[in-house]
Amino acid sequence: MNLQNPAALLQMMNLWNRFERNHPKFPKFLKAVAQKGIKEGSIIEIKVTTAEGENFDSNLKVSAEDMELVSQMKNLFGGS
Repeated sequence: MNLQNPAALLQMMNLWNRFERNHPKFPKFLKAVAQKGIKEGSIIEIKVTTAEGENFDSNLKVSAEDMELVSQMKNLFGGS
């Protein structure tokens, strides 16, 4: 999806709004994390359990190079 395309950006915003309505706790979680701030050295862990019960998990330590992406994502999703 090309987010420089206004139609694609509008579609992404509509999808995000629907996601927020369907999963209200997750955006609140993201906002709490954004307020506290992800900093260099923070650990981000992600775990996904499939419908069949298979688990996938990973983690990363946020580097100085990652901070530009973190900042852009906060701007994109309305973080402070």
